[in-house]
Amino acid sequence: MNERPKIKLELTATDKGFEILGWSSLVAFWVFTITHYKHLPDTIPIHWNGSGQADGFGGKGNILILPFVATILSIGLTILNKFPHLFNYPTKITEENAARQYINATRLIRYTKVIIVFIFGMIALQTIKYVNGQTSGLGLWFFPLTLGLIFIPLTYFVIRSFRATTK
Repeated sequence: MNERPKIKLELTATDKGFEILGWSSLVAFWVFTITHYKHLPDTIPIHWNGSGQADGFGGKGNILILPFVATILSIGLTILNKFPHLFNYPTKITEENAARQYINATRLIRYTKVIIVFIFGMIALQTIKYVNGQTSGLGLWFFPLTLGLIFIPLTYFVIRSFRATTK
């Protein structure tokens, strides 16, 4: 493998916005989960099937796994984002296209962090609503929405990567 250029990327306003949105959402997720924790019953849904129906149950402490995993993933992706020259790219990275490719890839990672927090937060919200009798499950909308939030932007960023090669 050729040595890829190592470039220090300056954060744009968009990048800063994604970072602020991601970390503030994560803090809000923790606050929401902790404030509702004491009101949860001892047994809550801990698994949902593809139709959005609860099909596994466990102790209420399991709800804390959602913000914990979201936090670990956010920290890991933040660290990973400091090394865009190590990412896999669908095109060859050159001196000429490296900055465009790295910006595109790091922005995808930032978007992914926000979506992870959003999806996990929605699961926690629906779990709390379920145990309070306010909903019968995640809903049929949850699975297609999750797939759309992941794959539509992924497709967009991959297309941008191919276009950034030819500019």
